[in-house]
Amino acid sequence: MEENKLSDYVIKRILQGILLILVVSILVFSMMDLMPGDPVDLLTDRKVSQEIKDKLKAQYGLDLPLHQRYLKWMTDAFRGNFGTSIRTKLPVNAMFAQRLPTTIKLTGIALLVEILIAIPIGLLAAYKKDGFFDRLMMSISLFFAALPSFWVAVLLILLFGVTLRVLPLSELNSAKHYILPVTAMVLGGIASTIRMTKTEVLDVLREKYVLTAYAKGLPKKAVLIRHVLRNALILVMIMIFMSIPWVISGAVIIENIFVIPGMGKMLTEAILAQDFTVVQACVLLISVLTVISNLICDILTAILDPRIRISLGEDLA
Repeated sequence: MEENKLSDYVIKRILQGILLILVVSILVFSMMDLMPGDPVDLLTDRKVSQEIKDKLKAQYGLDLPLHQRYLKWMTDAFRGNFGTSIRTKLPVNAMFAQRLPTTIKLTGIALLVEILIAIPIGLLAAYKKDGFFDRLMMSISLFFAALPSFWVAVLLILLFGVTLRVLPLSELNSAKHYILPVTAMVLGGIASTIRMTKTEVLDVLREKYVLTAYAKGLPKKAVLIRHVLRNALILVMIMIFMSIPWVISGAVIIENIFVIPGMGKMLTEAILAQDFTVVQACVLLISVLTVISNLICDILTAILDPRIRISLGEDLA
């Protein structure tokens, strides 16, 4: 019975995700159409005749009504064809294949660094609650959580790249090139994850099974690892997983500041050039990643957390 309710919940979330992607795609497509200017005018000289411009519009389907262009674009997107860039004349799929690995590598390293640093600090802060270490870490995390990533990036460039000249400022040609952009990306995330980990660990420490483990005489280290950390990390890991699309979208700023040839820089260049096909494909990709991440997180939560399963059963009953 519980498996049937879980499957119904998964189907419901999938349908909601598909609807959300459709709504986002319609909004993005409409907003790009409402932007001032004409992409063909941006790509051609003033001396080019109107006849040639009309042929270019017909070539890229810009002469069709809005609803026909949207249906054609969505049909091609479902087939894995995102069209051709108006600015570069290259297939958008080929541009993705060139730029996406760079962004995935950058964001993957950032998430790994965030997990390795934030979770141990959050666990230790909860264990030493109200102590000097806890207060210090909470103060530092609040400070870094309030800093915008672009300001941190500029500050790091001025300090380590311009003043001290110990780290490179652009591209990703070696391990040293990742230090500044990854640091700028993860400082805010580390601060949030530390506080979240501490909160979850404190909640688990109040559970009866933890008190029972202590009453049985189990060592503190064993209780913290086997009982506290394992259960507290369920929500923490799920929240980190949910942040993947936002980390990728946040890389737009970092990639432009550090001149990194990834998805973020490609999206910015496409917006400035009104390259509709590239912008729409990038936003659609981020939307799909967001929906998939949320869906996986909801399913994992329902499977791993018994409290959510009970609530889920009550809601679907």
